[in-house]
Amino acid sequence: MRPRYERRSRWCAVLLAATTALSGCSGGDTVRPGRSPVPGPAAGVCEQDAPCGVTIGRTTHRLADARQVHVTALTVAPTAHVTVGPVVAHRLTTTESVGRMARRAGAVAAVNGSFFDTPASPAFSGYAGDPLGIRVVDGELLSEAADGRTALILPGRRGGRARVDEVRSTLGLSAADGATRELDGVNRVPGRIVGCGGTGGDRSAATGLPESRPRHNQLCVDDSEVVAFTPRWGEHTPPGGPGSTEAVLTADGRVSEVRSPAGGAIPRDGSTLAGVGAGADWLRAHAGTGQRIAGRTAVTDRTGRDILGPGVSVMGAGPALLRGGAVRINAAANGVDAASADARHPRTVAGVKADGTLLLVVFDGRSARSAGVTLREAAEILRELGAVEGLNLDGGGSSTMVVGGEVVNRPSDSGAPGGRRQRKVADAIAVIPRS
Repeated sequence: MRPRYERRSRWCAVLLAATTALSGCSGGDTVRPGRSPVPGPAAGVCEQDAPCGVTIGRTTHRLADARQVHVTALTVAPTAHVTVGPVVAHRLTTTESVGRMARRAGAVAAVNGSFFDTPASPAFSGYAGDPLGIRVVDGELLSEAADGRTALILPGRRGGRARVDEVRSTLGLSAADGATRELDGVNRVPGRIVGCGGTGGDRSAATGLPESRPRHNQLCVDDSEVVAFTPRWGEHTPPGGPGSTEAVLTADGRVSEVRSPAGGAIPRDGSTLAGVGAGADWLRAHAGTGQRIAGRTAVTDRTGRDILGPGVSVMGAGPALLRGGAVRINAAANGVDAASADARHPRTVAGVKADGTLLLVVFDGRSARSAGVTLREAAEILRELGAVEGLNLDGGGSSTMVVGGEVVNRPSDSGAPGGRRQRKVADAIAVIPRS
């Protein structure tokens, strides 16, 4: 049965049970010089149509130069009877509003999630919505990591606490004849690594020099790759150029067809491997029809521990904002330049308190009434809200929070009265009641 969360008025008592006094569900912002409220569950306050332990607080924070920023913070207590996890657009090559994804998932609240390819990017590879960096949904790897970028790790229905860490993926292929090679990527255009941070052989498209580190919104290229495609990408793989090759695999990894050039239908219960350059040569030599190809997948945190498992989801983004309760912004390790880090923008961030409480926070910006925040300002406010770990998610015009089916912040994309227009994004972090 679909949960009944259609009317926003049902959420006033619980979702606005924060330590700041708010006048009504739609507003009542207060100005607190240099300090933010700490939203949290009000003990014993529950409403039959809302999960206990899920609250929202709204405030206006005064920055050091006296500019103001509007802050909306969604708090999910460890005891809340909900699951927090990603909701993705219909397929990886499409985008969708946060509100629509939340409604489709039966979520009571949601915010925008990770970075994605967009036609506005100078590195655009032709598929709006393609994740930039790692995405794991319920234990399934949908996009490989941009090596060492920061990510939000969500435990899903299996329980445990959310955490922030730097993540790497290691992928490989083994043929029936014993030949092995690395698998360069999952569900992206072969030869083009948007955001860089790929495996060996990558070069900056701008300089032609070798580049293995993440470079946010920049393009790296590699003329020798094999990339896997799953049905989550869409119905068809990208058309390949001359010399490219694609092996079509059944669910058990047996090659059912080899096509050259690459490009064609993805089997609903299988996958494909598309190769360019030496990657195409490897497929032609070792992935003949009827042969089996085995894959190897590991996703590890900064300690080297494999974090993949049933129910686990990983949302790549970054930089980190907090570590051990201190401001620790690893912008360079995430390929984010100082100008971007130090500029005020609308931002969406996630934080985790010491007791496992999850914070999802949106800072409005690019308007006279709300200036936005730098990464350091976001980190400091997130720490004031009680977080000990934190990271930056996608921001700018993407920054959106939806509660009870309505937008509760003011997204900066123009086009709607009152600033409520939602940009279409690739994924959302959703709060879904457990049945």
